[in-house]
Amino acid sequence: MEYSETVRVVLAAVLGLVAALGNLIGGYFVVRRDWPRQFLHYFLALGGGYMLAVAFLDVIPESVRLSGRSAFLFVLIGYFLVHLFPPILAPHFHFGEETHVEEMGRQRARSVLFGLGIHTFFDGVAIAAGFLVSAGLGIILFAAVFLHKLPEGFTIASIVLASGQSRKKAILAAGALGGATLLGVLLTSLLEAQLRYALPLSAGVTVYVAATDLLPEVNRQPGWRTALLVFAGVASLLIMQRLFHV
Repeated sequence: MEYSETVRVVLAAVLGLVAALGNLIGGYFVVRRDWPRQFLHYFLALGGGYMLAVAFLDVIPESVRLSGRSAFLFVLIGYFLVHLFPPILAPHFHFGEETHVEEMGRQRARSVLFGLGIHTFFDGVAIAAGFLVSAGLGIILFAAVFLHKLPEGFTIASIVLASGQSRKKAILAAGALGGATLLGVLLTSLLEAQLRYALPLSAGVTVYVAATDLLPEVNRQPGWRTALLVFAGVASLLIMQRLFHV
C-alpha cells in the first residue's frame, strides 16, 4: 500500500526530526558520561555496510529510473561536493586520541561543525527525496541516516569540549547538526520538481560518507565483530526490502 504525497511529506518531516534528535543524543552521551568508543565503532560498521547497500541497490537505480544516464553525473557531483569540505576543514569520524585540548582550537571546532553540517544537510535531502519517491524508500534512507547520527553528534560534541568550550556549547553544536538535517528535509520537500537532481546527489553523498568516512574508520580497529557488522548492515537492507517491498 502506497501513501499519498501529503502523508509521505509529513512522514519525511517527522523522521527528519527523529534523525536530527540522533545528533543531540550523540552529543548528550559525550557531556553526560564516558560512553565506550567501541560501541560507536559498532554503529559505524553497521551503518557503513547498510549505507553502501542503500546507495547501490536502491538510490542509484531509482535515480537512473527518474533521470536516465545523467543520474550518474549527479551521483559523482554529490560525492565530490562533500569531498570538497571535510578533508580541507577537519576530520570526520575520529574517536579517540586525536581530540586533545592542545590540538583543538575554537576555530578548528567551527570548521568541523561546518564540514559536518554539509553532511547532515544532505542527510535531510536524502530522507525527503526518498519519501517523495515512495514511503518504503524513504524509510530505508531514514534508517541509513539514523545509524550514523549518534557518531556525528558524539564527534562534534567531543571536539567542542576538547577545544575548551562548555558542555552547553557542545550540546548546541550537536543541535546545529540536527538543524541542518531538518533544513535539508524542508528544502527538498518544497523543491519537489528538483527531485531528479536531489536523489542522485544524495546517493553520491551516501557513498562518500559510507566508503570514505565510515569504513576507513571501522578498519582502524580490525576484528571479526566489526567486519561481521558491515555484512550485517548489507543484510539488514535486504531484509527491509522484503518487508517494505521496495
